[in-house]
Amino acid sequence: MAMTIRAVPGPGFVAGCTVRTWLDTTPAGPLAHLLIGHRPPRRPEETAEGIEAGLMGMVDGMRLRPATERPSTIGAHLLIRSPYAALDYGHPRYLMRLAATPTEWRLRIVSGWPTCVTIGLDPIPPGAGPDMLDQYVERVLATNRAHMGLTTIRRI
Repeated sequence: MAMTIRAVPGPGFVAGCTVRTWLDTTPAGPLAHLLIGHRPPRRPEETAEGIEAGLMGMVDGMRLRPATERPSTIGAHLLIRSPYAALDYGHPRYLMRLAATPTEWRLRIVSGWPTCVTIGLDPIPPGAGPDMLDQYVERVLATNRAHMGLTTIRRI
């Protein structure tokens, strides 16, 4: 079986990503979540296949697993310099800045708790609000169109 090697996309691709952060209550306490998806193709050179390949490059760069499997620990990929947060998504030169992260979310990460990173492969419509994003997460998990992993803060 041939191994597929997918390129980790650069900042132009990442700028088109949609990011959502939230905290979930679990029996072990709050769990931070980070969802990454992409808008539908909107430029002449963009295709659904190309966008999915870019997202899969991020999946490979962070060593995420299909959501049907138990999430594995992928290492320390989050950087926090309050009020800013960034994700090392596997590119050798660039980080993904996470805009508008809630204070509670950043505090949970800084205190050492893991964050569940999820990359959804289906397009996220522009302007999707919280309810639509909740439905999106349910759909990509149910249709095996998501990859996940647990990450922590990188101390530098």
